[in-house]
Amino acid sequence: MGLLRTFIAVDIPPGIQKNIQQSVDKLRRSIGNSVRWVPTNNIHLTLKFLGDVSQENVDILSQALSTEADSCSSFDLSVSGLGSFPNSKRARVLFIRIQAPAELEALQRGIETATTRLGYESDPHPFSPHLTIGRVRDRVSASDQQKICKTLEETKIDLLGTARVDSVQLYKSELKPSGSVYTRLFSAPLKDSHGDPRDF
Repeated sequence: MGLLRTFIAVDIPPGIQKNIQQSVDKLRRSIGNSVRWVPTNNIHLTLKFLGDVSQENVDILSQALSTEADSCSSFDLSVSGLGSFPNSKRARVLFIRIQAPAELEALQRGIETATTRLGYESDPHPFSPHLTIGRVRDRVSASDQQKICKTLEETKIDLLGTARVDSVQLYKSELKPSGSVYTRLFSAPLKDSHGDPRDF
């Protein structure tokens, strides 16, 4: 079997996804097609992008993920606010902000350390929890870039919901003509959650 393109993430509940979709629809009407919008069902909180992984290493990663999840209690995170990378003047990535508790930072740090120990590249950037909703297309015109900047400055996104995080997921990503398709490979419950981590 070939290599699998994988990442570790936290799922976003359907209710919050629906609220995100309503906000994205408003942005889409203002900005238009100069942004490639992420399908709502693909929106997730990435904790670690791993890249290409062999099938054998999926099992090793799953064990490491279980160990890290089992050391972290469930927690709540709030979803509100609009942002962009690298900044609003030269936006390349549009995202919804996450108000994350210390537990999320600790969980992500543990996963980063565990995957680095397994030989995966360490992320040089500090962890910045966010939900990517769109990516600005290459070679957009100056006027389109100005329109994006103006829209970001004028748009306010209030609280879209609070999500209970009680598990972390290992996903594979496949690039199809219609866009990326994510398939869950493994789910690891946090230590005070119940259920079989292989029950997916």
